[in-house]
Amino acid sequence: MTTLKSSLRICSKGHNYYKSSDCLSCPICEQERKPDNGFLSKLSAPARRALEQQGITTLQQLSTFSEKEILQFHGIGPASLPILKTYLDENGLLFKL
Repeated sequence: MTTLKSSLRICSKGHNYYKSSDCLSCPICEQERKPDNGFLSKLSAPARRALEQQGITTLQQLSTFSEKEILQFHGIGPASLPILKTYLDENGLLFKL
């Protein structure tokens, strides 16, 4: 099994961080932009970015998509669906059928 070596990186804001993947996102910047509340605050950074890249920032916008469509976004995995479903349900909404 090959072990990936972490490399020191510096983001555009000057944060120093180590990463072993090709992902360019700075974990410090991601933590700073994480919402304090709402459904986006409960998602992983990749899942949150995937929804934001699609312009989905409200539950009403989320409800216009089907589960299948949401799962096709890069960064969204099956673990995100129960979180999204819970928030939709609590607000009287559903995924598009």
